[in-house]
Amino acid sequence: MLVDWQLGEPPLRWHPVVWMGNYLGWAGRLVAPMVATEGPDYKSFGLAALMWFSGAATVYVAAWFLQKSILELPQALGAWPGGLLAALLLGLLLKPLLAWAMLRSEVLAVEAALGESLMAGRQRLGWLVSRDVTNLTEAQVRESTIESLAENLNDSVVAPIFWFVLLGLPGAALYRFANTADAMWGYRGTRNGQVWEWAGKWAAWADDVLSWLPARITAVLLMVLGCRNGWRALGQQARMTPSPNSGWPMAAMALCLGVRLGKPGVYTLNPAGRAPLAADTQQAIIYARNTLLALIPCALAAIYLIAL
Repeated sequence: MLVDWQLGEPPLRWHPVVWMGNYLGWAGRLVAPMVATEGPDYKSFGLAALMWFSGAATVYVAAWFLQKSILELPQALGAWPGGLLAALLLGLLLKPLLAWAMLRSEVLAVEAALGESLMAGRQRLGWLVSRDVTNLTEAQVRESTIESLAENLNDSVVAPIFWFVLLGLPGAALYRFANTADAMWGYRGTRNGQVWEWAGKWAAWADDVLSWLPARITAVLLMVLGCRNGWRALGQQARMTPSPNSGWPMAAMALCLGVRLGKPGVYTLNPAGRAPLAADTQQAIIYARNTLLALIPCALAAIYLIAL
C-alpha cells in the first residue's frame, strides 16, 4: 500500500490489469460474431465461458509460479534476508492489483471539475462510470461519484486483499481478472450494438461469487468506522440495487454520510437522506481511507493465523 500511495500505477505496458483487459478485448472480438440477436444464446455463452476459463487459468498459473519462486528465496538466501526480499517482491507484485491511489485521485478530480461547472463535472464523471451522465444534476453527479468510490473500494482494494489473504498472489490476480471481465463483458443491455447479456453471463456470475463476501466485509468496516446507527437498514438498503454485491458498500456509505445515493429510474439508497454536498465527497474519501487502514492489520493478522 505504501508503493500505491507514493508511486501510484505502473506504466500501462507493464500493468497486469491492462494485460488482462487486452486479452479480454481480443477474446471479446472472437465471441462477438456468435452473439445472437434474441433469445437464449448458448453458443456465445459457451464460447465466452471457455475464453474466461482460459484467461483465468493463465493468470492463476502465472501468478502461482511467480509466488512459488519468490517463496523459495528464504531457503536460498537465508531466513531473514530472503524473507524480507520475498515480502517486498510480493508487495510489489500485489500493488498493481490494487488501485486506491488512482481511485482517490479520480474521485477528487470529479469534485474539482464540478467546482468549475456542471458540464465539466459530468464530463469527468464519464471517465469513472459507464452510466449516461448527460442529464445528471449537480447532486446526481456527486451521488454517482460517491457510489463509484464505495463500489470500487471493494472491487479495487478490499476484495483483492481478501483473496490475497486466502490464496496469495494467485487469488488476488484471479479476482482482478474476474472483476475486469465483468466490467468488460457483464452487460445487461447492449455492447457495441449487440445484445451481450448471454455472452457476458458467466463473467458476471463469476464476479458475483468472488465479490460476495468481500462486499459485505467492506460494508461492515464502513459501518463500524463511520456509522453508529443504521445497522438494521443496511441489509434492506443494500438489496435495492440490481447487483447482489455493489449495494452493500454503497448503502453503507450512504448511511454513514446521511445522504441519498441512487441511479435515476433504477434505485435509491437511503431515500430519507439529504442531497450530497462537496464536503460529503471529502468525508467519503476519509471513510474509505479509514476502511483501508483498518483492513491492513486485519489482513496481516489473518495471514499470520493461516500460516500457523
